Amino acid sequence: MGMSVTISAAGAQDAEQILKLQFLCYQREAELYGDYSIQPLTQTLEELRAELSTGYALVARLGDEIVASVRGRVDASGTGRIDKLIVHPRMQGHGLGGRLLNAIEAHCAAELDAKRFRLFSGHRSESNLRLCRRHGYATVATEAVSARLSLITLEKDAAAAEFAASA
Repeated sequence: MGMSVTISAAGAQDAEQILKLQFLCYQREAELYGDYSIQPLTQTLEELRAELSTGYALVARLGDEIVASVRGRVDASGTGRIDKLIVHPRMQGHGLGGRLLNAIEAHCAAELDAKRFRLFSGHRSESNLRLCRRHGYATVATEAVSARLSLITLEKDAAAAEFAASA
């Protein structure tokens, strides 16, 4: 008998598992860009706990194990900023990232009054970019961060997210 994945709000008690998963998931990004000093790999447990206390995070659990996570917050302009959508490598390709993205958007729109959503991805992160585009995000800016990395900003209107969730 298989277990199903459940999505719920993350709490302070989840910080250590999220940080370990984040470290695992961002290894591929670091390799892709040849930079192991990226913030997700250098973030401390204390920094993550502080981030969780001021924002909103979701986790996906398979039994007691956290296998995916995403963070979101809404700024003063009504922009829902979605960050660090991570899925354990063994769980990728099963729609879990999309489920988490939909769930964080729904929370930010309903509970925090987000008017639009924004997220970022590196230019070589094709699977991340594909996921975002499948979920209605469009590129609004590209910024060269270094010789190896251009950061792509993607956005979509919150009404589009609501429509997609109900379809």
